[in-house]
Amino acid sequence: MKAITRIEQSLAMALASAEDASCPPKLASAVRHAVFPGGARIRPQLCLAVAQACGQDDPALSDAAAVAIELLHCASLVHDDLPCFDDAPTRRGRASVHWAFGQPLAVLAGDALIVLAFQTLAAAAGQSPARLPGLLKIIAGGVGMPGGIVAGQAWESESRVSLMQYQRAKTGALFVAATCAGALSAGADPSQWQALGDCLGEAYQVADDIRDVMGQADLLGKPVGQDAQHARPNAIANLGLSGAIEHFESLIQAAADSIPEGPAAQAMRDLVWQESERLVPRAACNAYREAASQSPQTAPASPTVGA
Repeated sequence: MKAITRIEQSLAMALASAEDASCPPKLASAVRHAVFPGGARIRPQLCLAVAQACGQDDPALSDAAAVAIELLHCASLVHDDLPCFDDAPTRRGRASVHWAFGQPLAVLAGDALIVLAFQTLAAAAGQSPARLPGLLKIIAGGVGMPGGIVAGQAWESESRVSLMQYQRAKTGALFVAATCAGALSAGADPSQWQALGDCLGEAYQVADDIRDVMGQADLLGKPVGQDAQHARPNAIANLGLSGAIEHFESLIQAAADSIPEGPAAQAMRDLVWQESERLVPRAACNAYREAASQSPQTAPASPTVGA
């Protein structure tokens, strides 16, 4: 079974486990709206890929770890779109949860997804209970304080922030959780996979900054120009567009180089390069470089970048 199929089925089962006649129907609908249809599911795919590379002796636990990470990611998107943050009307090409269901249900849906993530993980630990405390620590660390995605969001309320610290918390932390949880769910040492999560997480945030400038809202599934509008720390402001593209490419190379050698190493590297192309297509970057080299004044301001 393909990883993406496993993820979608496991997500559906997790949501079904929380939906019965006693659940408020609008809350259940808001939660489903937040999770389906999904994006690329890169975090759970990464989690399962690492688990597979490490032998994956407990598939149910690996699936649960991947689902928990995706549910937490979805929760963060619901909250990130709220009027108190981005006030985004769209997400993944359709109405954001607060636009579709109202702010109260959006807040509650995000909260419910956070709780469901840990319920799902705990319920799957029967075969390998000794791994559960470590998985809880890894995944919770990717979400909360001091360096998880909640802290990353909170840095936007500070007057001064290190761009690297901000990016590692807001985006990188959940990628580290994905790689490390994937390893531990298979009984392997998670520390060997932390560098992959670090590099991919930072690369993903830099790519998001690049797409915020280069992208098109209909392709990205959300509004563009958000960094400038909300005066958020971003790679473009620090490095310029050309510098940000170079930094992204160096991070992708570092991610590929960090993968431990083994039978699945090449497949893991292929996944990294495929995701790189999906995030920031090389053709778009080369077109920008060519135009910029001919005349900085004629460099394209918004070459199309895929979602």
